[in-house]
Amino acid sequence: MIKIGIYGYGNLGRGVEAAIKKNKDMELVAVFTRRDPKDLVINTKTAGVYNVKDVLNFKDKIDVMIICGGSRTDLPVQTPNLAKNFNVIDSFDTHAHVSEHFEHVDLEAKASNHTAVISVGWDPGMFSINRCMMESILPDGSSYTFWGKGVSQGHSDAIRRIPGVKDARQYTVPVQSALEKVRNGENPYLTTREKHTRLCYVVVEDGADKARIENDIKTMPDYFVDYDTTVNFISQEELDKNHKGLPHGGFVIRSGETSEGVKHVIEYSLKLDSNPEFTGSVLVAFARGCYKKFMNKDYGCKTVFDFAPSEISPISVQDLLKHTL
Repeated sequence: MIKIGIYGYGNLGRGVEAAIKKNKDMELVAVFTRRDPKDLVINTKTAGVYNVKDVLNFKDKIDVMIICGGSRTDLPVQTPNLAKNFNVIDSFDTHAHVSEHFEHVDLEAKASNHTAVISVGWDPGMFSINRCMMESILPDGSSYTFWGKGVSQGHSDAIRRIPGVKDARQYTVPVQSALEKVRNGENPYLTTREKHTRLCYVVVEDGADKARIENDIKTMPDYFVDYDTTVNFISQEELDKNHKGLPHGGFVIRSGETSEGVKHVIEYSLKLDSNPEFTGSVLVAFARGCYKKFMNKDYGCKTVFDFAPSEISPISVQDLLKHTL
C-alpha cells in the first residue's frame, strides 16, 4: 500500500480523498490543515487529522504528500519546504512561473533525496501531455487550448485572497467564434484576449470598496490582466444557490499538414462535473508514479512529461500489453 498524506483540505483535498478511495493500492494516512483539527471532519475513518505544524512527526510514515494549496501564495512556499522531508506532488497551475517553481522544488528534492512532481492536473497536466504528443506528431501546424466554460479553482482562489472579498467564483469562457475557426482547420492567429473571457461572481465584506476590488481583479498579473473580465458583485445566498458546483473542461486542438494540402485536426477534450475531483484523480495517479520513481532512487523534481503511462497505472505492464495496448 502506498501511504498518502493530504496537505490542505479544501475542495481539492476532498477531491484527492475521494480519488484515494478508488485506488486499491493506496491508503490515506493523514490530513494536515491550518484549521483546528477538531473542527475538521473527513470521510476516511482510518485517517487522522492534524495541524500543519505537526507534519514532521509523519516524516517516515507517509510515502507521498499530496499538497492541495493554492498556486498564487501557498504552493511556491509549501512544495519546496515539504520536499525537504517528503516525496511531494502538487497542482501548481500558474503557467508563466512553472520553470521558476520547478527550480526551487528540484533544489530541495535533490538535496534531501526525495522525488517531487509539480503542475499535475488537467492543465497543466493532461492537456500538457496532449500538446506535447500532438506537436510531435504534427510538427507543421498550430496548437490551441480552450478552457471552459467552467469554474477555475486557481482563479477563484486568487480573487478570494483580495482584501475585502468573502467568497468568489470565476468562470473561464471560450470565445465560440475562435473555437469554431480552429476546429475548421483555419489556423487563425489568436491573442489571449481573443480566445477566452473571464466571468467573476464576487461576495464582498460589509463596507468593502467594490471599485478597488474590481480593479484589483482586472489588473491581476498572470490571472486577469490579459483577458476581457466581467465582475459581478452578488450576495452569499445567490452564490451558494447558483454557483455551488465546480464544473470545468476544455479542448486541446492541433491543426496541421503532413504534406501539401493534406490536413489533419487532433482534438482532446474534457467535460468535468467536478474540477477538484478530476484534478484529485490525476494527482493520485501521478502520486503512484512519484512513489515508483522514488523507489528507483530517481530523485529531484519531475513533471508529467517524465512519466511513462505504465508508471502511473496500477496495472502491471504484462496486463497492459494484454488488455490495453
